[in-house]
Amino acid sequence: MPGGGNRSPDVAWIKLSRWQALTIEQRQKFPPIAPDFVIELRSRTDELPTLQEKMQEYRESGVNLGWLFNPQDQQVEVYRQGQDTEVRSLPTELLGKAILPSFVLQVDRFTD
Repeated sequence: MPGGGNRSPDVAWIKLSRWQALTIEQRQKFPPIAPDFVIELRSRTDELPTLQEKMQEYRESGVNLGWLFNPQDQQVEVYRQGQDTEVRSLPTELLGKAILPSFVLQVDRFTD
């Protein structure tokens, strides 16, 4: 992250133009750039408050859109810049909106 954090999401996406603006050396390490979009998936051993703090840190570092998948509670938390966190119960449809304009993900249920 630009602020020095070494967080690593389960999934990260960066606009190609932003990625190409980095040097080759920067691309070969943890790049000093906040992704545009991240996904975190809560495992059985993850504490939810820890992941929520991680998602908040992503947002504060400049991540525009983040989804925290929470199979234990059958929910998804949606994090957007300048907005309160939105908690959605399943089933739900997630939209990439301005970050990933045509990306739509239908999440019906998490299974074991």
